[in-house]
Amino acid sequence: MATAPHTLASLSEISKNVADWVADVRALTLPDKLYWCDGSQLEFQRLRGELSARGELRELNQKTFPGCFLYRSNPNDVARVEQVTYICTRSKDDAGPNNNWMEPAQAHAKMRELFRGCMQGRTLYVVPYIMGPPDSPYSRCGVEITDSPYVVLNMHIMTRTGRAALERIATEHNFVRGLHSVGDLNPARRFIMQFPEELAIESFGSGYGGNALLGKKCHALRIASWQARTEGWLAEHMLIVGLQNPRGETHYLAAAFPSACGKTNLSMLIPPDSLPGWKVFTIGDDIAWLQPGRDGRLWAINPEAGYFGVAPGTNAKTNRNAYETIRHDTLFTNVALTAENEPWWEGLDGQPVIDWQGRAYDPRNGPAAQANSRFTVAAAQNPAYSRAAEDPRGVPISALIFGGRRRELTPLVYEARSWAHGVLIGASVASETTAAASGQVGVVRRDPMAMKPFCGYNYGDYWAHWLKIGAALKNPPRIFHVNWFRQNAAGKYLWPGFGENLRVLAWILERCTGRTGALETPIGRLPERGDLNTHGLDISAETLAELNSVPSEPWRKEIAEFREYLLGYGARLPEAMLAELDEVARRLKD
Repeated sequence: MATAPHTLASLSEISKNVADWVADVRALTLPDKLYWCDGSQLEFQRLRGELSARGELRELNQKTFPGCFLYRSNPNDVARVEQVTYICTRSKDDAGPNNNWMEPAQAHAKMRELFRGCMQGRTLYVVPYIMGPPDSPYSRCGVEITDSPYVVLNMHIMTRTGRAALERIATEHNFVRGLHSVGDLNPARRFIMQFPEELAIESFGSGYGGNALLGKKCHALRIASWQARTEGWLAEHMLIVGLQNPRGETHYLAAAFPSACGKTNLSMLIPPDSLPGWKVFTIGDDIAWLQPGRDGRLWAINPEAGYFGVAPGTNAKTNRNAYETIRHDTLFTNVALTAENEPWWEGLDGQPVIDWQGRAYDPRNGPAAQANSRFTVAAAQNPAYSRAAEDPRGVPISALIFGGRRRELTPLVYEARSWAHGVLIGASVASETTAAASGQVGVVRRDPMAMKPFCGYNYGDYWAHWLKIGAALKNPPRIFHVNWFRQNAAGKYLWPGFGENLRVLAWILERCTGRTGALETPIGRLPERGDLNTHGLDISAETLAELNSVPSEPWRKEIAEFREYLLGYGARLPEAMLAELDEVARRLKD
């Protein structure tokens, strides 16, 4: 690569730990050049220009999408690869049945042979970064070494990169080491290894998304969840959103949902005209780090500085804020193109002429945009972005919300009776598959706390940590479960969803402030008749009753199946979880 070693190399003296590690990796991987990233806009533009000159990036229509570019990944490298993602701990039980496990020495030996000489003819980029606001005591640092300038561009957008990170590492003497190479993109030689006990990540053979942007899922969830247990906080797969009611009161909520359950839409929700006076602010769309505060509340930061969102389905109707966010200065990956050289994906108007692989679009080849095509964009471009996202103190959390996609069983909204009951509710999160997803409808997939692919240790220990955190909080947030996807016998959705979900959130906030009551049921507390604002909605009393019904027999079956799932964690399962489950079962019986 034409780029010369950057003057930031002199900053290697700031942290001997970083400098020594970089030297070891350089000796192993044998790159032609070494480049220390400074995180500047000039650096970003220069790398983007070099990738464009080499044909790896395509400049899009600069009149309609200024500052936007398209990257196409290898067709065999388009998504996370959970089957070759491992948690490498000394004890297999510490990784738990929720993770793939490999013994650390074996994993290191395997990866060392893959990395040996892999950067010959390439540039080794050193990307120091901060996850979270630069001055926050809740933020954590990392360094990613990579041979992919595409990864560098994404890390520029998704994290705070450069000198400030090295300076903080020099003070704290602690950082997450992430070593990455695209290798030869051979799927048989593709592995993502996490070493929580060493605060280390090694990724080889992929240049895409969470496999390669090591600050995201690998650091911010798998490694951070281990750090959080050690240090006494929570690293969660949660959005953070601020809601200001017509009284002018602002509350912050953190919410966890499995994929395809409306997480991004909720983080960028736009109040409907039917609810005047409400305002919604985005703090984060994907990850929350939650710390117990001195006031006994949970305080949250979003460790990311950008969004790495799924493009298909994003449009001005489904998520206007997201659509406006990506209209400029966005890096698109694996989307299609129109005749006007504009990005296109399923859900947009217009017609594609070039598919995501650069071929003339032919429906016989499949969708025009890859199903997991992405956009990477700075969070500050979001029209609903809140400067509170930069507050080093974080934001205080009034409520934690879990949700899944269930056609029948789960009501629209219910509240946990206690923190321990809320942990059980979070652990019970599940979604039912659609025909498009699996060929079978209604298969229940368990995804506790929406963390199944991302929890860096045994779920039993993870739930015990949740219980411990709650027991130490004097003013814990209330915990709720929502389900926007309940259907009637004809398959019609009972709740309108999208912006109207604010009505449910409004009830949740009223519960948090003690302004409204609730109906006690065997599974938790539901809105009493008339407490959920449905004014202006075309929804009958019968439909509302069905939305909030708790059918006993299906719930007994659900409890039995969930008990069997929990028992799979053996001795690591906290007894308090089974006690809470027994209480729900008793209430259902009575």
